[in-house]
Amino acid sequence: MTTERPAGTVDILVRGCDVVTMDDAGTVLRDGAVAVAGGRLAWIGPNAMAGEIRASTVIDGRGRIAMPGLIDGHVHTAQQLLRGKLSELSRKGPLRNPPWKNYYIPFEGLLEPEDVHLSGLVTYANMLLCGTTCFAEAGGPHPDEMARAAEEIGIRGYVALSTVDQNTAFAGRTVPGSMLMSTEQAFDRNLALVRRWKGDGRRVQAWMSMRQIIVCTPELISALSDAAKAEGVKIHTHLGEGTYEVDYALENFGRRPTEYLDSLGVLGSHLHCAHSVTLSAEEVDLYVEHKLSACHCAWGNYGIGVPRLQDMWRRGVPIGMGTDGAAGANTMDIFQVAHAARVGQAAQIGHPYHQRVPMSAEELLKIATRGGARSLGLGDEIGSLEVGKRADLILVQTTDPDQMGAEDPLFLASSCIVGRDVQDVIVDGALVVKDRRLLTVDLEEIRARLKQRRPEIMARFDAAVTS
Repeated sequence: MTTERPAGTVDILVRGCDVVTMDDAGTVLRDGAVAVAGGRLAWIGPNAMAGEIRASTVIDGRGRIAMPGLIDGHVHTAQQLLRGKLSELSRKGPLRNPPWKNYYIPFEGLLEPEDVHLSGLVTYANMLLCGTTCFAEAGGPHPDEMARAAEEIGIRGYVALSTVDQNTAFAGRTVPGSMLMSTEQAFDRNLALVRRWKGDGRRVQAWMSMRQIIVCTPELISALSDAAKAEGVKIHTHLGEGTYEVDYALENFGRRPTEYLDSLGVLGSHLHCAHSVTLSAEEVDLYVEHKLSACHCAWGNYGIGVPRLQDMWRRGVPIGMGTDGAAGANTMDIFQVAHAARVGQAAQIGHPYHQRVPMSAEELLKIATRGGARSLGLGDEIGSLEVGKRADLILVQTTDPDQMGAEDPLFLASSCIVGRDVQDVIVDGALVVKDRRLLTVDLEEIRARLKQRRPEIMARFDAAVTS
């Protein structure tokens, strides 16, 4: 907070809100105000001091909490239209494991560019309306279409290309030809994507990606690592996602997955590792030593194994929260992901160690904001409400019966609020959601496109996975 009010006219002034900053001191301001100018937070202080601030847009924040936008550190944009489909298939017969090899990649492989653009619009609209202002795409088909959709919606994020250069037969299926590349193609396409979307101050940029060690050659992994460091970007990958991955690494390399990557010399802060569940104590040590970043997808991780969230968070590993996309989690609401993590941590740690609240709701919200920003390499720019940081913030209502009886803003934000309580969203200083209405695109038009297009896509998918 600062008592020095901004000179001139600010772009947006939010008045009368409670402010949950998520800063190092845990500052919470009752009846506060927030000023936004030039895409950044220009002033945070008592509402009583905001009367003389001139603003182009004034938002009435009474009955609402201003807080940092949430960060989804692992999402599959191209799988959004698959939401609920696996549940439907499971009622017809047992599903084949692992889902990523048997369903997700085959689905992505049949999508046209226009399908991915539509999926991006649906995904990012859903995110904004749940309070997520920044995302990291895991890697999918037609990433330029994802970026185009993200720019239109007004969200911040990183897109990536699904990268597979090794057609390992696994669990009875191979990778569809449309998703398979040569090692040279995989490297060139990753590098070109990053360079197409690079630029200081760009809200939407690109990372590199390698799908998994099972379907990526060591030559590609090493080349991408060198290129990522040279370009100053991260590589998004899946690591520690299941016992099958551990068995594969031990059988083929005589090492566990993280140890195998260490043997290639590719571990470093440029590696962003989704899930990170089936890790040995020695692998966690490697995360700490090499400053790998991670993402805890609570909605599915507790079904994979015993996540190392508390251990990594306490030891300083940059780790955030992720949905894993709508196909797996069936929600894009990071608030709900954090709530699921609280239950999971209580079951995992609370019982064996007789620790009733191993990770508080407040600490898990910090992981979903500050932790997510650190894991994406944006800790100095977003994740908390502090003067000088990028203006990515949300306003959530506190007047519904779900919140009645409580007054502490931090408790409400961490324990009672869910995505549907989000009223207003500001990204990079621009108002993109006002009173739960998306301002950047026509949501009804997206619904109409979805109604027309999804049956055609699903017909192709049904034919592909039942053949």
